[in-house]
Amino acid sequence: MRRDRAADAADGHPVLRLRERSGQRDVEACVGVLAAVHKADGYPVNWPEQPGAWVEGADAIGAWVAELDGRIVGHVGLARSGPGDEAPGLWREEAGAGADAGADAGAVAEAVAVVTRLYVAPDARGHGIGALLMGRAVREARERGLHPVLDVVSSHRSATSFYERMGWQLLGVAEQEWGPGQRVVLHCYAAPEE
Repeated sequence: MRRDRAADAADGHPVLRLRERSGQRDVEACVGVLAAVHKADGYPVNWPEQPGAWVEGADAIGAWVAELDGRIVGHVGLARSGPGDEAPGLWREEAGAGADAGADAGAVAEAVAVVTRLYVAPDARGHGIGALLMGRAVREARERGLHPVLDVVSSHRSATSFYERMGWQLLGVAEQEWGPGQRVVLHCYAAPEE
């Protein structure tokens, strides 16, 4: 990631910067990027009724954006586990299996953070932005003593391939009903151990 804007601008290299998502202007820019991603890749599977609220997410721990030459081109969030998140339960089962019989299941459940809303604009791919965003969310989770996990729709093969290249471990596969006649299969992952 380049840090010297003047030198980079002078030599024609793109300037990439990660920062915390901040304010409504950032959310609106993220919605614009999300629309391009949805059109290109079908993510999210169902376009949200309130895309700004979807980007902001529930139970957020933090969120970051990637800027390329001053334009927001990517996003990642980190959240507490919520309804519909399958990976935390699978991680809890796996972590609990290795724990003492007296281990507090609630404490194990609280020990995770869900990486969510990770996407990069189609025209900004190839700069390692997805890996940088993922790394930022993972670092935040670990600094808080939480283990990062995530769910991804199995049909999003480029996403599952990306997570596996990054060393994420497949915890299992789950099915969910997202609406009348809409069943989806999710791959559930946990970040590699440090």
